Amino acid sequence: MNKTLRIPLFVTIGLVYAGCDQFTKSIAKSHLKHGELYSYFGDTVRLQLAHNYGAFLGLGDSLPEPWRNGIWSIGVGVVLFAMLGYALLAKNMDRPTLIALALIFAGGASNLYDRIAYGGYVVDFLNFGIGPLRTGILNVADMGITAGAVIVFISAFRNSKSNSTS
Repeated sequence: MNKTLRIPLFVTIGLVYAGCDQFTKSIAKSHLKHGELYSYFGDTVRLQLAHNYGAFLGLGDSLPEPWRNGIWSIGVGVVLFAMLGYALLAKNMDRPTLIALALIFAGGASNLYDRIAYGGYVVDFLNFGIGPLRTGILNVADMGITAGAVIVFISAFRNSKSNSTS
């Protein structure tokens, strides 16, 4: 993808997606009470405000605070900076991969903003499932990170498959 188109596309997706995440988190913080459960659509969607001091599904939340801050703030910041550089400077990148990296970057940056603004935690409030099969409590940023990772995986699989047949 052309570098002159890549930067505006990446920035636009990043700003819009991070903005949506922060907007939904602000609504959740102002309308949901911490720990209370609100169920919708036959209990398929649950809203429950939670403070996540770890990563995905609370991974690492029991680490000592200095370690948590180092890994989930400084470490994530370094990874996001490297991802930004790669997304904007790589010589060859297809549009799906760029969109995926923009989603991952926006989600990661928005969650990093939470950690800095709220003393080390991320605002989570969404839970999906049917019966006992449920996700953890997550946010819009987490959905973007997950979608981006799936797109990167599919794109890499397609590219490797097309390269092996050539």
